Amino acid sequence: MDSRTGTEAADMSEIDSAPSSIAVLTSGGDASGMNAAVRAVVLTAAHRGIDVYAVHEGYHGLVTGGDLIRRLQPVDVDGILHRGGTVIGTARSNEFRTREGRLAAARNMVEHGIDALVVIGGEGSLAGANMFRQEWAGLLAELVAAGAISPNLADGHPFLRLAGLVGSIDNDMWGTDMTVGADTALHRITDALDALQSTAASHQRTFVVEVMGRNCGYLALMSSLATAASYVLVPEQPPGSDWPQEMSRLIRAGREIGRRHGVVVVAEGAHDRDGNRITAEQVRTLLQADLGEDVRVTVLGHVQRGGAPSAFDRYLGTQLGHRAVERLLADEPHAPAQLIGLQGNRVVTLPLMDCVERTQEVAEHVKARDYDSVIKLRGRGFREAYRILQTIQQAAPSPVPADRRFRIAMVHGGGPAPGMNAAVRAAIRLGLDQGHTVLAVKNGFRGLRDGDIQEMGWMDISGWVSEGGAEIGTNRYVPGPDAIARIAEQVAAHRINGLLVAGGWDGYRAAHELDRHRRRYPALDIPIVCMPMTINNDVPATELSIGSDTALNSIVTDVDKIRRSAVATRRVFVVEVMGRDCGYLALVSGLATGAERIYLPEEGITLGSLTADVHALAEGFRAGKRVGLIVRGEGSDPVYATDFITSLFEKEGGDLFDARAEILGHVQEGGNPSPFDRIQATILTARCLEFLSEQLRSGGRGSAMVGFLSGDIRFTDLARYPTLIEEKVHRPVEQPWLDHRDLAAIMRG
Repeated sequence: MDSRTGTEAADMSEIDSAPSSIAVLTSGGDASGMNAAVRAVVLTAAHRGIDVYAVHEGYHGLVTGGDLIRRLQPVDVDGILHRGGTVIGTARSNEFRTREGRLAAARNMVEHGIDALVVIGGEGSLAGANMFRQEWAGLLAELVAAGAISPNLADGHPFLRLAGLVGSIDNDMWGTDMTVGADTALHRITDALDALQSTAASHQRTFVVEVMGRNCGYLALMSSLATAASYVLVPEQPPGSDWPQEMSRLIRAGREIGRRHGVVVVAEGAHDRDGNRITAEQVRTLLQADLGEDVRVTVLGHVQRGGAPSAFDRYLGTQLGHRAVERLLADEPHAPAQLIGLQGNRVVTLPLMDCVERTQEVAEHVKARDYDSVIKLRGRGFREAYRILQTIQQAAPSPVPADRRFRIAMVHGGGPAPGMNAAVRAAIRLGLDQGHTVLAVKNGFRGLRDGDIQEMGWMDISGWVSEGGAEIGTNRYVPGPDAIARIAEQVAAHRINGLLVAGGWDGYRAAHELDRHRRRYPALDIPIVCMPMTINNDVPATELSIGSDTALNSIVTDVDKIRRSAVATRRVFVVEVMGRDCGYLALVSGLATGAERIYLPEEGITLGSLTADVHALAEGFRAGKRVGLIVRGEGSDPVYATDFITSLFEKEGGDLFDARAEILGHVQEGGNPSPFDRIQATILTARCLEFLSEQLRSGGRGSAMVGFLSGDIRFTDLARYPTLIEEKVHRPVEQPWLDHRDLAAIMRG
């Protein structure tokens, strides 16, 4: 017999109980990537043996019930990753704002056995869900008293578990670095600004572009940093009373130095320091009168919300949806609602209402015109981006005392990576503004050996930020002993004080060779900093490298097309992606495209695993599957190559399916860089220049590798390079992204 009191036993049964069923709903404005989150919720719940329901049409569906609350099976979320918006619908509900509406919602939930809820929406949607959670016991008691539900039914669902995911293009929630949908919206805006700049340059015209974001300037600021915008207006930093004159001065100065276009980006919530709203039409009128030229307005509108989600939003939505279910299953009864977000490169859980309240503080500070607090709440990344943009947008560098001048050279090493040109642009503009002479080394370390070095000016890199490839050239050359001696001579001849190496595996090897020989060659006893720029994401001292995001988007776009081509043919595609000995591109692209199987160099391939995969595919096609996708990292196995696997699947597929190989190749290295790669290349370059400047001013000779580590930008001693890489393969010892292999297995469905 249980010796505990009745209350104690009840408390323990509550703690031991798991949710009966989980519901997922999307609310508020739609955001690309919501479908990835819904899919992850369904597949994770199915993996854990929990029933999951979709609430269609947001809170309206929760109040209405009936056919708007439907159970979902894994097959129901197959093929939705590439779709924009939300397949379960979203709607605003005035009824849910009332007590009667929430009573109806509670009744509908318990009648379906639901006592856990995943809400994907904005600040208002999440706050409403938390109020519903807090009222839950009272709502059920009221329903029992009214005879609407039985006491036993109420007793079976004594509390409501809640997890919130921020689905919003605005990226305005405190506590998470990115919200689901913001990256896709940034893609739409950046693409539009790139296109507008070409037509504006053709006519020597100025465009005023209004972007979404409500009272948050994230989209306006980051799209301006990722393009060649001339001026930006954001709510967090309202301009002074002379802003029209300052804006006209910047655009006029740009014309005088050869810029053929001007682009002003206006956040929809922009206002001046007195709180007066600034509209795109107002900006157009002012510029047209002051400049005496044709000025056009483009309001991007809802195109920013729609379309296929970016690779990042698919990956983010998948991670957050999975963590939401795991959190609901782990929560104790009556635990506070949790927000599932992203900090650095890590998924985190935070008290939901703390995040909502801190977000609402921003609006309060805006009303009080306390803009220092506003931009502080937006975080360091926002402040840093704004500061960098103010420099890059100038028509000329700031005057600097002559005694602060150093000569800093920039060189690429390794294969081309999207974002290299953005880094060079940032190095030249920011370096010149700090008073340095900035040198571009052409053709990688061969150019450094041969003295192919050019002093760069402010306008030499005009238009580079949006271009793929590497305008100053790059290659995989690593200097040997004789070449290092010649490099030392060139460093001395060009009076180079510091070296910024932006590249991949071979660039890091070359930099380390120079660092090793600094005692032998005094000219090489200078600060050196390496910046990760490779699509493979295979260099040490960082969790992420510039270029990999663009490559992922290229892969995802191509795989989406491949999938569509196979719908009518019952076909399996074996898609080979780059990465050499590192499986990052394979794993993340596989998660972002819904691959049934992902082969990684870190794991290898066995005949047994291939046999099991063939049987699993056959079973799926017998059950009605129409398309199969296998993603293989190019270095996964020297024997079980892509063609071999395809032939095996073709033979064993019989009449169920055929198989085709797709080797994506160098298309992954090309194309214009994604907004993320442009922005992070710019920010990392700024940090590298700070490192070099500090070393030079203090007389230091330190060398380092910069990277994203544990949610921050950190520097690691370059001398540690050999200890941070695996022997005989091109990858670092520590690869945190490998933790998502279990997630990939769950997401197979």
